[in-house]
Amino acid sequence: ILLLCYVKKVPGAMKRLSGKWHVVYYLALFMYFLDAVSGQIRYSIPEELEHGAFVGNIAEDLGLDLDKLSARRFRIVSGTKKQYVEVNLENGVLFVNERIDREELCEQSLSCSFHLQVVIENPLELYRVEMDILDVNDNSPNFPWTEFNLDISESSAPGSRFPLESAQDLDVGSNSLRTYLLSVNEHFFLDIQTRSDGSKFAELVLQNPLDREQQSAHQMVLTAVDGGAPERSGTVQIDITVLDANDNAPVFDQSFYRVRLAENAPKGTVVIKLNASDLDEGSNADITYSFSGHAPIKVRQLFSVDSETGEIKVKGVIDYEKTRMHEIYVQAKDKGPSAVAVHCKVLVSVLDKNDNLPEVILTSVSTPVQEDAPPGTVIAVISVMDKDSGENGNVDCEIPHHVPFQLHSSFKNYYTLVTCDFLDREAVAEYNITLTARDMGSPPLFTRKTILVQVSDVNDNTPNFKQPSYTVYLTENNAPGASICAVTALDPDSGQNAYLSYSVLEGDIHGMPVSTYVSVNSDNGNIYALRSFDHEQLKNFQITVQAQDAGFPPLSSNVTVNIFILDQNDNAPVIVSHVPQNGTAPSETVPRSVDAGYLVTKISAEDADAGQNSRLFYEMLQATDPSLFSIALYTGEIRTIRQLVEKDPTRHRLVILVKDNGQPPLSATVSIILSVVDSLPDSPPDLGDLSLSPHHSTNFTLYLIVSLGAVSFTFLVAIIVLVAVRGLKEVFKKSNLNVRMSTGASEVNSNGALPQVYCYKMCLTPESSKSDFMFLKPCSPVMSVQQNNAKSTDYLTSGWSALDHNELSNKRAATPNESTQPHPETPDYQHNVYIPGTTTGYSTLKLAPRGELDVYNTFSTFGKKKKFISNYEHSFDKDGSHISNSIFK
Repeated sequence: ILLLCYVKKVPGAMKRLSGKWHVVYYLALFMYFLDAVSGQIRYSIPEELEHGAFVGNIAEDLGLDLDKLSARRFRIVSGTKKQYVEVNLENGVLFVNERIDREELCEQSLSCSFHLQVVIENPLELYRVEMDILDVNDNSPNFPWTEFNLDISESSAPGSRFPLESAQDLDVGSNSLRTYLLSVNEHFFLDIQTRSDGSKFAELVLQNPLDREQQSAHQMVLTAVDGGAPERSGTVQIDITVLDANDNAPVFDQSFYRVRLAENAPKGTVVIKLNASDLDEGSNADITYSFSGHAPIKVRQLFSVDSETGEIKVKGVIDYEKTRMHEIYVQAKDKGPSAVAVHCKVLVSVLDKNDNLPEVILTSVSTPVQEDAPPGTVIAVISVMDKDSGENGNVDCEIPHHVPFQLHSSFKNYYTLVTCDFLDREAVAEYNITLTARDMGSPPLFTRKTILVQVSDVNDNTPNFKQPSYTVYLTENNAPGASICAVTALDPDSGQNAYLSYSVLEGDIHGMPVSTYVSVNSDNGNIYALRSFDHEQLKNFQITVQAQDAGFPPLSSNVTVNIFILDQNDNAPVIVSHVPQNGTAPSETVPRSVDAGYLVTKISAEDADAGQNSRLFYEMLQATDPSLFSIALYTGEIRTIRQLVEKDPTRHRLVILVKDNGQPPLSATVSIILSVVDSLPDSPPDLGDLSLSPHHSTNFTLYLIVSLGAVSFTFLVAIIVLVAVRGLKEVFKKSNLNVRMSTGASEVNSNGALPQVYCYKMCLTPESSKSDFMFLKPCSPVMSVQQNNAKSTDYLTSGWSALDHNELSNKRAATPNESTQPHPETPDYQHNVYIPGTTTGYSTLKLAPRGELDVYNTFSTFGKKKKFISNYEHSFDKDGSHISNSIFK
């Protein structure tokens, strides 16, 4: 079947085959089938076939599925430099790709073949295919010259031999030179000789003696015939000149010489020195040496013969791999007339030297390889060869030990490069593996070849943010769409596996989806605000940003972003006390008899901002009489600067400015009307009534009777008291009741104002149940400092606490020393309040946050006690003479 296919594919080639070639071809086909059965695939084809000539169905011979040839990357790797054959992947037919010249490929070697490496992947399979190239009789025997001359002495005896020029036939086997033929003549015949390599040469044998006088020249035609079918031939003309007799011919020491010559011997190296002798004298004894006529051209190219000394020297490059033995035919001839040449044979054996580097051929390289490839994955198939012989041609391969690869030898001179460990592209993206092929010669020769193995990426790394968390400070009232910050994540993978997209995870902020607050640019991680934030509504919130790569499956990681909304001074102070009702300014009454420092009222305001933006300052913008009233900068308390006189107006209008400490500051104003009256109406005071116990209610009637009886005396006493009031300042400082008022940054809407300390000296008239503040005097700050040391300064604690009686006594004893201290000249006052008819005592008053007033009070009073208007607890001591209130507003 294969023969029929071949005849069908190459009808022109078969026309060239006849005779014995059919037998050879059938024998080759038979050997092919034997090899196929035994597992060794071998094809035999004649040379000089045209492109496309059928060789064999290699897919069928290997038992492969035609449909999977392309998928499994079926390919042929030739061991030669040219790709002589190729495979049709559609039908699996192996065909001639390029004309094969056997003489060019194998020169005159009897057998000519080359091997192919069949590589199939998924799974990897290797097959070795031998291609035997059969010789075709396409070369005729060829002589080096078209004619040559031969001088023969007439004295030559019958049987004398004369070597003739040999013809060269590049074909081998039966197509090579078969014999020589000589044209018909009466003096000579041919004797065909065979060399050790099988080649033939002819010697002309004298059959009948020559007579120069009868015929001085002879002409013949020598024909060289090969054994092809049809046979080919070449001819040369032989011109014989008959010479006069020279009866002694030179004689060599021996007719056959054997020598050894090292491969790559330098030019000029003497191979052997021949010696021939001649018994004649004179010119008939002078011998010259030269190559015999039938010496091959290749020998003439490699060696030279010194005509005088007979030394054979190296002329060309001696290569053991091309020819292991050379036959040199040398003739010696004297210079006499009718000189007769004698011949000898020199057999030169070439000794192999380790002069060829091993060759490394990468049959197949699978790169890049995935980083998750399991150990044992085949990366490359490698073949090595060395043209030397013996130990010089044995090759061993190795690679460095520090790479995760190993070499496995499947069969001689073939290796597979496989992984021996897991790969990590992030650690090493590619490997330059140096393969060293070293022969066993001495010294050994080696060849290094670098194999580049690239590692392809697998999505095995999650994105990593540059920070474990992000904290962002954003000023409120930002523009919607403004950039808040940017988060950045890195992924050590490459390509799509390293492409990151950012997103905000779903969540709620105050019941609203987080997507209504912020958004993130999926490409660069920039976070944008979707609304304008208000510090007063939202002080901080937290979002989670996710970075996800584009690998399959995708990997992701999260990071927390804490966003703090910074306050901006965007809220003006708000007046919370003395608010106008129906467009009417609030009013307050001031007794005409009050002293300097009298607390008229207090303006309270709030600011929704925080920090310095909520710290409030109070100023008086307008006043009917600026010299009469002042306002505390930090507390908003309005006090009298001096005593009221008759000429002062009875109605005062004050415009109070409240501003914060922001940049720029915001402010609010309020107007208040102050009416000067001779006495306060009989109504509960703003600060609350003193809560009197029933135990003293009977004494109140007695006090009233005494007061009515002494009303006329009161006017006189009042005048005296007004004159002597300044002289009695020290007495007032020794009063039994001290009221201490402290304010701080946390007490006025957390605005950070410094603490303000006040001492009040209270004098109560028989109408003490109305809690009228009759006299307000500034006192020394030293007492306040001492009282601060003796009392707690916690501004957030409120309540009345009783002082120990001994502690009060000690404080009274310390009063004279305090009187020597100068009076502070500030708008904030410390006052002692004296209550006539009461036992001495000290009272400490402290302002609480948001305008609350914390009072610590322990005092005694005579007469009827009236209960303070208060919603807080109160308690009496056991003797009923001291009242202790929790909170006093």
